[in-house]
Order: sequence, then structure tokens, then C-alpha cells
Amino acid sequence: MSESPSTSAKQVVAVDPHPQSRQPNHLPVIQGGATTCTITTTTTTATNISSSLVREYRKGNWTIQETVVLITAKKLDEERRIKASSTPPDPMTKQPPYSRTGELRWKWVENYCWSNGCLRSQNQCNDKWDNLLRDYKKVREYELRSQQSDGSGELPSYWAMDKQERKDRNLPSNMVSEVYEALKYVVQKRYPQTQRTTTTTATQQPIPAPPITVHAPPPPSPAVAPPAISETSDSSETEWSEKFDTDTKRRKVGDVGPSILRSATILAKTLRSREESKEKRHREIMELEERRLRLEETRIEVNSQGIAGLVAAVNNLSGAIQSLISDRHDQT
Repeated sequence: MSESPSTSAKQVVAVDPHPQSRQPNHLPVIQGGATTCTITTTTTTATNISSSLVREYRKGNWTIQETVVLITAKKLDEERRIKASSTPPDPMTKQPPYSRTGELRWKWVENYCWSNGCLRSQNQCNDKWDNLLRDYKKVREYELRSQQSDGSGELPSYWAMDKQERKDRNLPSNMVSEVYEALKYVVQKRYPQTQRTTTTTATQQPIPAPPITVHAPPPPSPAVAPPAISETSDSSETEWSEKFDTDTKRRKVGDVGPSILRSATILAKTLRSREESKEKRHREIMELEERRLRLEETRIEVNSQGIAGLVAAVNNLSGAIQSLISDRHDQT
């Protein structure tokens, strides 16, 4: 349910660092399959309200409403970027008006999601967006193959299959038609110039048709023109999806490199400390063994001396007894 601008102004008070790129937060009508869904969101501005606020991010699976809010945020951010890039640079600063990094843009997306009830972090939004585009590419390419099969039944429509059939064909099992149509709208808005060129070509092709129909039977080329247009549009979407996948993989590889280096450094330090501790323990064991041997030698020596003293004492006692007996025998 949408609120009036005055009510929204009372609830959210924030300063937009880029007022020239402020856009109304709404999505167009999404038409997908047999259903029609109108997606509207509350008219609020996603801004950095306060960096000192501690946010408790929601975890777990994304709901359809959260996914729709994320797609809306990306659409608005893309419109802001296109509008700002078309604005001439400030002659005083000699810098483009939209020179924000990817991290700041995703922070803007996070703030927009939070203002519309999607309590997710910018990293969660980034990962979810990558997954959405990857699933969209798989579904779109499968739908193209299904349409080219001329209804033979070998490739049924993605929307006519259940989850198990989608998994068997290595397709996303939980793609919703509303989300798919919203992603399709955003992807098509990504390259408006290419689509305008194809539309202009489509409008220019039927121009020589009237004189042809007057002087000769109508050729089949005008009837083939619409599939060529759709193939050109689909090829542009495919090129953009492949470029996005390449950029995403390159970014992930760039992030993995430093992580691997840090992990290798930590592992080397751990192995070195373990080897040092093993060597130290070995030295301690050797010292204890030497002390035990010395104590054993001392004990053996003491025992031998005690036995020798005992033998000498017995011999002395025996000599004394014999001398005593001989003395008594002499007296008698």
C-alpha cells in the first residue's frame, strides 16, 4: 500500500548525497505467462541514514517480496547511473557527476532495501543479484531453445515443468515468472541504444513493402523480419549476460587471489611453528632420557657398592667368630 509523499517525509528524514539522481521508487507492470503483476513500492529515498546505526541483517532464503525489492533497487540505481553519465561534468571539479565505486553503489542498494523492508546487507544483495542473473540466463536460453523446437515436445516450456523436471535438465528449480519478467525488463533497459537500433531497423524494413505489393506478389521477407528482430534483441541480451558473467568471474577471481595468498601465508606460519614445537619437544625428550640413564647408572653403582660392603662385613664377622672360637679352645 503506497503512502502520500507528506507521510513518507515524516517517517524518513535523510539527505541524498546525489539529489540529481533521485528517482521514484516503482516498477512497471510485469507481464509473465498467464498472470499480470503490478509491482509498486513505497516512495522513499535510499540514503545513508547513519553509519553509527547497528543493523541486524536477516539470514536464510530470500522471499519473493525481498527479491522484487532488490530488482527495483538495481533498476533505480541503473537509471541513476545512466542519468548521471549523460550529465556533463562540472567545469569547476572536472570530474563526472557519477564517480562512485561499486561498493558505494551496493551500499545505496542496501539502504534502499532497508527502507522497503528487505533487511539484507550489501554483500547479500550482491551475491543474490549474481545468482538471479545466472538463473535468468539459463532460463532465457532454455526458453529460446524450446521456442525453436517448434512445439515438438522434446523441450517443454520451463514454466510447464515441475521442480524435479527442472532439476533433471540442470535448470533453476525456483524461478518465478514475476521475478523473471522483472529481470528481463532490467536487462533490456541495460542497453536501450541497441534495442532502439533494432526497433528502428524493424520500422524501416516494411517501408519498401507497399510498392512491392502493388507491382508484384508480397515477398515472404516482411514476415521473417520479426523473428530476426527478436533474435537480434536476444543476442544482445546474451552478449550482455556473457559479459556480466565474465566480469563477475574476473571479480571473484580477483577476490580469491589475495585470500589464497593470506591462507598460504597463515598455513606456512602454522607449519613452521609446528615444526619448531616438534623439534623443541624432541630435545626435551632427549634430555629426559639422558637424565634417566644417568640416574640408572648411579643406582647401579650404589647397589654394587652396597653389595661389596655387605660381603666385606660378612667376611669380617666370619673371621671374628673363628678367632673367638680358637681363643676359647686354647683356654680349655
